[in-house]
Amino acid sequence: MCGLFGCQGSKQAAIYTHLGLHGVQHRGQESAGIVSADGEKLHSHRAMGLVGDIFGQEELGSLSGFAAIGHVRYSTAGDSTISNAQPFLVGSQHGPIAVAHNGTLVNAGALHRKLERHGAIFQFTSDTEAILHLMARSREKRLVERIAEVLHQVRGAYSLLFLTPRGELVAVRDPMGIRPLCLGRVDGAWVFASEPVAFDLMDAESVREISPGEIVVASSGGLESHRGLLPKAKRRFCIFEYIYFARPDSELGGRSVNEIRKALGRQLAREKPAEADIVIAVPDSGTPAALGYAEALGIPFDVGLVRSHYVGRTFIEPTQGIRSFGVKLKLNPVRSVLRGKRVAVIDDSIVRGTTSRKIVRMIRAAGATEVHLRISAPPTRWSCFYGIDTPSRGELVAANLGVDQIRAQVTATTLGYLSQRGMHKAVGEGGFCDACFSGRYSIPPEE
Repeated sequence: MCGLFGCQGSKQAAIYTHLGLHGVQHRGQESAGIVSADGEKLHSHRAMGLVGDIFGQEELGSLSGFAAIGHVRYSTAGDSTISNAQPFLVGSQHGPIAVAHNGTLVNAGALHRKLERHGAIFQFTSDTEAILHLMARSREKRLVERIAEVLHQVRGAYSLLFLTPRGELVAVRDPMGIRPLCLGRVDGAWVFASEPVAFDLMDAESVREISPGEIVVASSGGLESHRGLLPKAKRRFCIFEYIYFARPDSELGGRSVNEIRKALGRQLAREKPAEADIVIAVPDSGTPAALGYAEALGIPFDVGLVRSHYVGRTFIEPTQGIRSFGVKLKLNPVRSVLRGKRVAVIDDSIVRGTTSRKIVRMIRAAGATEVHLRISAPPTRWSCFYGIDTPSRGELVAANLGVDQIRAQVTATTLGYLSQRGMHKAVGEGGFCDACFSGRYSIPPEE
């Protein structure tokens, strides 16, 4: 997962992009960057760390122009280094261009080998760079046609923002619409974001989502939408966006993420009720599901774990060492709430199991007599190749152990998962990619 933001048509483009990146910071905390365009040149600043730490007045002052794109990174393809921080900015026979990418290309390895045989020299280890090399080799004259030609050669999940020195900003969403991308309007400028919550920081109007397979060009001449230039495909929006990644105050696909998570909790209560005195959440992403679970069973909801908001999401930290230590940095039990209680703990997923084990032990140490762990999603048994950090099935506890074995490993009194059918019932109708739960891949992984 990564977060994108772009602005076209404002002298404050870099400022708006900076604000927008704050709005999508939950999608990646390893690095951030902004590239701006002033009509003649592209200006860039990228660094490792959080948006608030990277961009001050001096950095934003150097990003002059009326168009900008920005990126916050969580690495799924390529090392976590400054060289892979986006947006990428390169020169070519067509002139300089910048690109920011959310998603993962499943045929990146094959493209790299093919391009290297034709003399390409790769500067980074990110899959996104293949897109730039392909664009540099394109003979199409118009930018939108070069982009379309290139995207016919790539396979995988991609939401993309391109920027030229002239200030043309191009937004693209893959034909399956696996990753989100939205369009907004503020003070006469067009803005683009991975999630519409990013628009709220600047009081921008959320216009609509970019459609799967759509290419949108924002320039001084206005806004152009191109449909039908990319291959046709069935909609396969990532269902895990609703379960975990998107902010609960977002609306995606015309649905409130918060309401969907509550519905997942209510469905979980119907399928896996617990005899408990209180219901608590693993904050923050588990909170709406916990509220729905408590409501459906008529059990009081309380705050049993308090999260430090100065620590990023443990799931998307790049190393296991940070992930394990991060649990203690991130969460602390409320002993007066937990002491002597049978506690139902609601979380959105168990991926590796290490975090869940520490949380259960923490709750027991705070005095809970029983810990009933409930997960508002099915077991995560399959690797994701479209932008989530599960590269190997060996890392997925549910791919290797049964539910009772997982319960024993995480030391819970009982463990219950939501069924796949229940998940789809709660989320509602629509085309979704649920490969991490079902093994039914929207795009067969080539590597």
